[in-house]
Amino acid sequence: MIELSRFWRDPALPFIEARRVGDGRKVCYAPHSHESFSIGAITGGRSTYVTAGACHEVTAGTVVLMNPGVVHTCNPIEGEAWSYVMLFIDLPWLQRQGFDLPQATSSSSPVLYSRLLQVFAALLDAELDPPGKTAVLQEFLRALPGRPSASPLLQGPGNPRLMAAAAFIRAHRTDALTLEDICAAAGLSRAYLIRAFRRQFGLTPHGYLLDQRVQFARAQLRRGQSIAEVALEAGFADQAHLQRAFKQHLAATPGHYRSAQ
Repeated sequence: MIELSRFWRDPALPFIEARRVGDGRKVCYAPHSHESFSIGAITGGRSTYVTAGACHEVTAGTVVLMNPGVVHTCNPIEGEAWSYVMLFIDLPWLQRQGFDLPQATSSSSPVLYSRLLQVFAALLDAELDPPGKTAVLQEFLRALPGRPSASPLLQGPGNPRLMAAAAFIRAHRTDALTLEDICAAAGLSRAYLIRAFRRQFGLTPHGYLLDQRVQFARAQLRRGQSIAEVALEAGFADQAHLQRAFKQHLAATPGHYRSAQ
């Protein structure tokens, strides 16, 4: 039987994480983003991929590429079966390696698809040592077409005050932020902030804050912290609140994510 969902991590390779989903009908996402560069391949069936306000249908053989901070969703079509693999690659590591972030959002190249599956297989290969896995990943990344991204955390040019509001949320994501705090920091009215922020980032200010808190929680869980500790540290009211938000954003429970091997 194909696994419903599996995360893979290796302490010797802290800059990369992998995920395989065998039945996408049971793995649904709310709009969310990642701090990492993410690249995945649809390995069976078809699904919807929504990013930058556009909805695409992606099918087996399609590769999707998501730069850090870009809000997106990828969900089943009317209950149809689909499956996929994903790689999440640490942005600072990429920058140290001198790799550029690609601008494409999806590709139907069979060569790219095949190479991505080869990287995924290499990462999970128990016989291949960490330097060997790193070399496979580096070779794959060198072949990716692309050029530097203007800003990995922002989705294109926009109102500087909206950029300030987003930066303020990121800087204070674990604090008990209110909408009034964000308005005051950015010098914007409540009505304008709510309306314009969603248009710029694809999320309301509250949704963006939740997304940032989930990203923070994800990083702490990777370090082995307890779920209860992470919930409070990330700014959630309690463990149940973290559980709900984490599952909506990552289609996995904190416990399932934390136990990855």
